Amino acid sequence: MTAKTEKSELTFAAIVDAALDIAAAQGMESLSLGQVAKRLGISKSGVFSRVGSLEALQQAVLDEYDRRFVAAVFTPAMAFPRGLPRLNALVSLWIERASNVEMLTGCIYVAGAFEYDDVDSPLRSVLEGNLRRWRAAMVRTVNQALEAGHLRPDTDPEQLVFEVYSLMIGLMHDARFLRDPKAHERVRAAYERLISTYRSFKYIE
Repeated sequence: MTAKTEKSELTFAAIVDAALDIAAAQGMESLSLGQVAKRLGISKSGVFSRVGSLEALQQAVLDEYDRRFVAAVFTPAMAFPRGLPRLNALVSLWIERASNVEMLTGCIYVAGAFEYDDVDSPLRSVLEGNLRRWRAAMVRTVNQALEAGHLRPDTDPEQLVFEVYSLMIGLMHDARFLRDPKAHERVRAAYERLISTYRSFKYIE
């Protein structure tokens, strides 16, 4: 790799990183090449030469957020035993990431769903695809917990995942909009109450 190529790749990474910070704090539609250029102290043409269009930058932001989300939430949870321990880990790590206001990353899956709920665009399709893959992973984890006998046999995986997702929307609202310092404690208590209604009587942690 030449020094010029390495510098170009580092600049691209810095551009995507800055754009992700802006998108997480202000929304995907707030992004502009000029805003990113100003934050990094480079020219707008310098940003354009490395990412191309605004749409390409938005796509890169979603790809990077998805990569970071998997690395912070999904991958660590896979180290836990299949079943309820893994499901609990997924939810706990998701709560930790979404409630950390200092990170300014929030949860683009949740925030973006509201930003693009009534918009038909390629970006919406990408975001929807990422979100559906994440929810499918959660459904698989619930099914594994069912197969292991950790959850009641009448558990509806789709319903349980919907309820967990609803808790996360509440967390985002209270932690990031109301700035409630106890939001993460409240959502953890709510999740424990929720999962207790699904947990098999035969399962002992």
